Amino acid sequence: MDKKLEQIIELDKKYYLNTFGARTPVCFERGEGIYLYDTAGERYTDFFAGIAVNALGHGNPVVVNAIKEQAEKLIHCSNLYYNEPQAKLAELICENSCADKVFFANSGAEANEGAMKLARIYYKKKYGKDTKKNTFICLNKSFHGRTITTATATGQDKYKLPYAPLTPGFKHVDINDIAQLENAVDETVCGIILEPVQGESGVYPLTQEYAKRARELCDEKDMLLIFDEVQTGIGRTGRLFGYEYLGIEPDIFTLAKALGGGVPIGCLCAKGDVTRGFDPGDHGTTFGGNPLACAAGYASLKTIIDQRLWENAEKMGNIITNNIYGIYDNSAVREVRHAGLMVAIELSIPYAAEVKKELFEQKFLVGSVGDSILRVLPPLIITEQDCWDFRNAFKLAVRKVSTYAYKKD
Repeated sequence: MDKKLEQIIELDKKYYLNTFGARTPVCFERGEGIYLYDTAGERYTDFFAGIAVNALGHGNPVVVNAIKEQAEKLIHCSNLYYNEPQAKLAELICENSCADKVFFANSGAEANEGAMKLARIYYKKKYGKDTKKNTFICLNKSFHGRTITTATATGQDKYKLPYAPLTPGFKHVDINDIAQLENAVDETVCGIILEPVQGESGVYPLTQEYAKRARELCDEKDMLLIFDEVQTGIGRTGRLFGYEYLGIEPDIFTLAKALGGGVPIGCLCAKGDVTRGFDPGDHGTTFGGNPLACAAGYASLKTIIDQRLWENAEKMGNIITNNIYGIYDNSAVREVRHAGLMVAIELSIPYAAEVKKELFEQKFLVGSVGDSILRVLPPLIITEQDCWDFRNAFKLAVRKVSTYAYKKD
């Protein structure tokens, strides 16, 4: 371990709240394309993209120049005044999606909270402040954020039970179980909140049949269909937006992660009558939609649209999946699930953390879920050669860990 890294780790232990535990022992100083370079000058291939944030990789010149130019002019001003980068990014999103209007926040969690606030106030204004239509149906194994309310919406006890009492008005059903969804609907439900693909729990896509039935129920029972596209939006699934992957349109959807090219930004997007739910003073933000974040967001999104990078995501996701399935005739791999470049590799042995560590030793960065799932979320700009390089590194990592596991057992 180099001396500079040791100093950084000591500072972290002394001054940073221990929410991340003992992190992977590396500190990155710069990035270029799909590569990151640490304090010792070692190069790593980033197949996790900052958890699906760096869709264009690192140091994209269009995004970097947009940030530089905007920083020299104006970084922040109050939302009491008009903001050109904000207006231009709003137009770009609406012109390329089903949204009619948007609201910018600082993160995916904030965007999701905004979506829930919009749904509730829409029905209060429609039926009166005493309406009982204020409950949301969410999915088990979902992930919507770490605030109290978004953690409550999340379908994983580990993220919310430690913070009880939780926000009331949420119930959960299993993904793709239409009967459960139908049975959960009653007169109190104002919205169904879905991820087109559940990412954090291990890449579980909605079926088109399930998404279609959710849309029908919302139309029949006067409910809003809300899509959390924080991870699935902006080309990740092989479509520009995840709802396109499913062939339906939500009433509200949220964006974050890849939208800002690495600069924090979230976005609440709405269409039709629901856009009239918020009146002046009903919602707001200090930093959300500031000129710097919106300039970065415009440059990043415009580049992805101009280059149609969702098409590359679809192609490369298929190549990664086929490559992994071909390694050991499935003796080491139980299943590969993917939607574009959202990929989960489920191992037949409970050693995902060890495989991830072996990949790190080979200078490949990936994530893991539980004991047996690897998460692969590379930048949308990867090439077929990058896929083969990952396949070879994965094969070696699994071979080493399988040998270790066999001896241990």
